[in-house]
This record gives sequence, C-alpha cells and structure tokens, in this order.
Amino acid sequence: MNLANKLTLARIFLVPIFMLILLTRIPLYGDYLAALVFIIAASTDGLDGYIARSRKQVTNLGKFMDPLADKLLISAALISLVELDLIKAWVAIVIISREFAVSGLRAIAAGEGVIIAASKLGKYKTVSQIVAIVVILLHDFPFSAWQIPIGQILLYIAVIFTIVSGVDYFIKARRLLKK
Repeated sequence: MNLANKLTLARIFLVPIFMLILLTRIPLYGDYLAALVFIIAASTDGLDGYIARSRKQVTNLGKFMDPLADKLLISAALISLVELDLIKAWVAIVIISREFAVSGLRAIAAGEGVIIAASKLGKYKTVSQIVAIVVILLHDFPFSAWQIPIGQILLYIAVIFTIVSGVDYFIKARRLLKK
C-alpha cells in the first residue's frame, strides 16, 4: 500500500475520532480539538491526491477510497453539527444528497467505461464545505466579536457551490444518461 492510500485510510480512521471528540462535548477546548482533528483529516484529501499523481502511484483502491473518505468526513461532520443544533438539517440533507447523486452518476459512467473526473466546481465545493465546517466548529472564531454568523454564511455559500457543481456534473453527463 502506497503513502497516498495510507493517508486516505488515515482520513477514514480520523472520522470516528473526530465525532467522539465533538459529540462527547469535552469541556475546555473540546470543540477546538475536534476542529483540529477535522482540519488534519481534511488536509489529507489534497495531500493524498498530490502524492499519488506526483509519484505516479494512482491506484484503483485510491480512486475508490478517496471520494469515499471525503464523503464520510463531510457527512459525519454535517450530521454531528445537526445533532449539536449548530446547523439546520436541510443543509446536511442537500449536501449529502448531492454526494449520493453524483456518486450514482459516476457509477453509471463507470459502467459505460467513462471516468468522470472532479471538476473545478467540485473542488470549490469541497473547499467551501471544509472552511464552513471549521468556522462553525470554532463558533465563528475569530469573527465572533463582530456578532456576524460567518460560519452560517460560509455554509450557505457551500450549499450554493454544492448545488451548482452537482447540476454541472449532470449537465456534462446528459449524453451518458440518455443511453
């Protein structure tokens, strides 16, 4: 198993650790510790892809596990934030539903021998989701002094990127879907 795949597996193993820290409501900096674990896990996303491509070690396992690890991390964070009443359930449903829909589209494409690569919009979607989740985990720090719900604003921006990028994938795959 190469380094990129090990980083992807590490991201998956960090998901329950992140949830445990966040949901047990550790007093005194527990949310900051949860945010740190989330940031470490999220940072492995770009790193594993970069390592795999730069070393020419892209594997089928990595192609399967990387998007799965991303979906697990983001879904776990969103569901946990709903449980803690920090975000609305509809936001989590929209984001997670898009992930299922695009994954289904990719499965159909794979069945036809077509690979649907991540688009720039998809990458913006991922980054916007990660940033929004981190700011919410940090309770809008360092923006909390201004009494502006920056985390919620960033989350709504992430929802927009999520919807737009999902629609973009389906528009680009419309020929495939007509078969």
